[in-house]
Amino acid sequence: MPVNSFENYPMSWKPQKADLEKPYYLSIAASLEKDILSGVLPENTMLPPQRELADFLDLNLSTITRAYKLCELKGLLYAVTGKGTFVSPGISVQDTFLDKSSPVIEMGMIKPFYECNQSVLRAAGKVVNNPDNIRLLEYSNPFGTKRQIKAARKWLHYFGIDAPKEQILLSAGAQNALSVVLISLFKAGDKIAVDAFTYTNFKRLANFLHIQLISIETDGCGMSPNALLHACRNTEIKGLYLMPTCSNPTSIFMPAARRQEIADIARQFHLLLIEDDIYSFLAPNHVTSFFSILPEQTVHICSISKSLCAGLRVAFLAFAANYKEALAAGMLNINLKTPSLNGEIAAELIESGIALHIVHKKLALAERRNRIFKSVFDVPGQDDIVRFFYWLPLPAHLTSEEMELRALQRGVHILGSHRFAMTSIQKSSYIRVSVTSPDTEDDLRKGLLILKHIFRENA
Repeated sequence: MPVNSFENYPMSWKPQKADLEKPYYLSIAASLEKDILSGVLPENTMLPPQRELADFLDLNLSTITRAYKLCELKGLLYAVTGKGTFVSPGISVQDTFLDKSSPVIEMGMIKPFYECNQSVLRAAGKVVNNPDNIRLLEYSNPFGTKRQIKAARKWLHYFGIDAPKEQILLSAGAQNALSVVLISLFKAGDKIAVDAFTYTNFKRLANFLHIQLISIETDGCGMSPNALLHACRNTEIKGLYLMPTCSNPTSIFMPAARRQEIADIARQFHLLLIEDDIYSFLAPNHVTSFFSILPEQTVHICSISKSLCAGLRVAFLAFAANYKEALAAGMLNINLKTPSLNGEIAAELIESGIALHIVHKKLALAERRNRIFKSVFDVPGQDDIVRFFYWLPLPAHLTSEEMELRALQRGVHILGSHRFAMTSIQKSSYIRVSVTSPDTEDDLRKGLLILKHIFRENA
């Protein structure tokens, strides 16, 4: 039974209108979810009646109704006829959005074709069964062994990165690499320019380190040079973070001409450019990396989690010589080191040629799934570039928050643009749809048709 009653009610929850932003129902729902998950509103707390909260905030009743409904669909609230609306029991800080035991079609997280892991397992077996490799179980060079650095240089060279071995380090995945870069080369209060929709883990990391991210307008080719130029002239920006190859979440491939324009601005304003190129293996051959255009100001991060194996947690850093001392010190100060065994398995994959075989197989699998996607959804300005995910604009009657919930009710997990947005402008206008994550191509087609049906409802 609910622990509250009308007698001990009045106004158990009082959001301040000054703290809300439009659209108000989304802001109210987000504020309510935050207070529930943080424990400010304990389980079974009775919320203010919708009409009374509407009067308190001087908003329409329908606004409050929509906010409560969104939280109810997420499982945060429950209603008792004749009594009111209450906070659901058993709510914790864990993700309430997706019940991971539910039989859903996964199109939210980006799975990199796990069926290719058999090739990785065989390479791992060869490494483990070599008696000389018992040394890999000892403390080892935290920056990578000579063989591992040689393999890293070879792998980077496949994608147009020509860095001397002295300017390459191994890290425990892209997140570790980004942490090292921000801790080593930036300080609290520094400003880094980013796309209007930006990789969520980078946003969280920058926030944790008290580094300010400056949102830059983006178009179909990526970050706008004019917008970046304006920001640099009016704000003291120190760095620039980009995912130029299949940017997450927008899936934009920045063309060569745009890369040159951005690099010219970075050079003019002495910006430290962080090139997070986890999808470099998807890039057309003629596209040049920022490291190749602006090697003296770029730190290039190439994780193998999507191209080869997510479980190995290995990434390669290529950087200008003047950054080496700071990056090496930063890496030593972070406890998370690349296990030498992981680095050796990655080296074996690369030196044996298995790595390229895996990439070609993943490209072929992704190309098949891209065709399925394009058979269901019309993609503006279609190109032949293979993608692991797509960025879909929503019809005007849907927000990304509502789309996530409606899709989940139909058995499909996706991610909305509100999770990636730097500002409130059009933050709820898109969804990111992974085509590589459904278990089968039939599941992919089924999930896409469900999404398309939701698009057309109440249009």
